[in-house]
Amino acid sequence: MEVLAVIGLGLIVIGGIWTIVAAFKTSIGWGIGCLLIPPVSLVFIFKHWDEAKTPFFVQLAGIVLLVVGSAGAS
Repeated sequence: MEVLAVIGLGLIVIGGIWTIVAAFKTSIGWGIGCLLIPPVSLVFIFKHWDEAKTPFFVQLAGIVLLVVGSAGAS
């Protein structure tokens, strides 16, 4: 089950980087904001749903895998 947790963590990181890249593609201000102030990423996701929905769902899948993998390890 630890493998699921590691895969989940990897998906969370990939989704986060993907969100930052999408923010930089929108504007340098969004990119810097998402990079330096994590809550700005949530605002970016809501305001630019079309660009940010795929990385959001990748992170969401990662969170699910992390929780399932961590719960099974106990």
